[in-house]
Amino acid sequence: MDRNTIIGLAIIGLLLVGYSIFTKPAREAQMAERNRLDSIARTEQVRDMVAAQQQKEDAQSTLSGAETTTDSLSTKRLAEELGDFAQGATGTEEKVVLENDNIELTFSTLGGRPYTVRLKQYQTHDSLPLYLFDGDSTIFALQFFADNRGINTGELYFQPTIEKATNDDGRSFQQLTMKMEISESASISYIYRLYDGDYMLDFDMRLKGLDQYRTDRMEFKFEFYAPSQEKGYQNEAMYTTLYYKYHGGDVENFKSRSKKEMEEVTETTRIKWVAFSHQFFSTILIADDFFDGAFLSQHRFNDPGKYVRQYTSSMDMPFDRTSDQLIGMQLYFGPNKFTSLKGYTDLSLESVVTVGGSMIRWINAFVVIPIFSWLNKGINNYGIIILLLTLIIKLTLFPLTYRSFKSQAVMRLLKPQVDEIGEKYPKKEDAMKKQQATMDLYKKAGANPMGGCLPMLLQFPILYALFRFFPTSIELRQESFLWAHDLSTYDSILTLPFEIPMYGDHVSLFTLLMTVTTMISMKWNNQASAGSSQMPGMKTMMYIMPVMFMVILNNFSAGLTYYYFLANLITIGQNLVFKRFIDEEKIMKKINTKKNKPAKKSKFAQRLEALQKQQTAGGRKPLPKKSR
Repeated sequence: MDRNTIIGLAIIGLLLVGYSIFTKPAREAQMAERNRLDSIARTEQVRDMVAAQQQKEDAQSTLSGAETTTDSLSTKRLAEELGDFAQGATGTEEKVVLENDNIELTFSTLGGRPYTVRLKQYQTHDSLPLYLFDGDSTIFALQFFADNRGINTGELYFQPTIEKATNDDGRSFQQLTMKMEISESASISYIYRLYDGDYMLDFDMRLKGLDQYRTDRMEFKFEFYAPSQEKGYQNEAMYTTLYYKYHGGDVENFKSRSKKEMEEVTETTRIKWVAFSHQFFSTILIADDFFDGAFLSQHRFNDPGKYVRQYTSSMDMPFDRTSDQLIGMQLYFGPNKFTSLKGYTDLSLESVVTVGGSMIRWINAFVVIPIFSWLNKGINNYGIIILLLTLIIKLTLFPLTYRSFKSQAVMRLLKPQVDEIGEKYPKKEDAMKKQQATMDLYKKAGANPMGGCLPMLLQFPILYALFRFFPTSIELRQESFLWAHDLSTYDSILTLPFEIPMYGDHVSLFTLLMTVTTMISMKWNNQASAGSSQMPGMKTMMYIMPVMFMVILNNFSAGLTYYYFLANLITIGQNLVFKRFIDEEKIMKKINTKKNKPAKKSKFAQRLEALQKQQTAGGRKPLPKKSR
């Protein structure tokens, strides 16, 4: 690295630090204002819900008191507003729990809905219980019109009944039935079944006798705030988004890397499921048959805070207006583990795991994840697993790497002769002659100028596939290795007193090691390749590019930068071995032998020459030249 390059990098670093210090007050003020507005909005929402609850309690207290004029008026008002559904508007909220080894589900009799969902096998980054959603921030309700009255089951009270049973396959489950009596012939029941050892919850909705109330189109509304659970908020927000699958069709999603604060879509076609996906966990609502359509939206919280998303969904239910209808659904509350989600056949739930698209996803799904899972069967240390995975990948790519290095050696040996051609044609107007002479030299020597590049290009899909695999691999979550406490997020060895734009407020050691080894590897490759002196700008880029990647990857998964560091070390080791065992004198002899052989004519040239000989042998003479 020359003096000018060092000075340039130092100036860039100082500019970044200066910009960070100069803009820090404005950014802190902006973040504080954003947090204040979010806090006000959430406070107002809670206040409205508390007020609504207080109104219900007042109504309940009024109805249960002595018979007075006020009680009569309240009862009459509820009857006018809700009709037969009025008796469900009064009651006392109770909490009911279903749980197995994996999850703990708390239900509220107000709305008959899931109130909190806790995953027992996982914790937040600061060792607190992990909740997918909690409390009064959730809306889980059936909404419809009955006799021209708007009904919202989230505001009505249900009666709970719990029982334990075993299905025909011998699987034990707990069943919670939340039932709201409307009249002697009409009721709404939510039936939840939680099986032992599963993250999937059966959810059936029984609608009985609603046809007599001229019930119109039904919507099922599910809305909640997704809490922040990970240390790296930037990555967490990047990989948290909403997915949905068409009935018998493809999976769609809101772009996870979009900067839009609000996104929404209205689908009029049939929907099979909707997934509210977090970086490592998901809440998925699945129809046994389909939803007739859906309105879906998400609100992004781009600044670090309590929440990363606010999800809103409204599904059109396939209500057939019969006297007794059972609408079957399922609710998945659990980790985004690719192999486990793929086990729910014909649902494509594994699509919520962000492992890339098209070919990249194919590489992860059929190569990287199977190897990773196979290694995980016998090894519990994920640092060792990543090391072995790196070795397997590098050994598989060994022939390509060897071919690339050998091609670079050939080009390096030809460099003096290429320089002679350059001296022979120094003028710009002779550029075509220079290019033609150079290509003739490569052709005679049997060298391919692209031979060193193409094998490397073929490796890029694998590098990018791993770039998408590590940040969303739940197996790495909260798994430590060496100084990294959590391989799914960045490894910090030093916290800075200020924040550098794009880089962050910490120093990741694996990222630094990756950067240093990348520079060493690029320097050796630059020395091994021919023509580097003809492109002076590449010498500077050799140092600029690793620094740029260091800035970008400083906040990424430590597992990813650890893999890149290992891959660089193995590449450096391979190059040392190649350099020792590749005999350049032998290669030069082969080059000279090929150059001395007569150039092999193409089949077309051979046919053309044969045709000319036939014409000459047949007595055809060339036409005499015309005299001038």
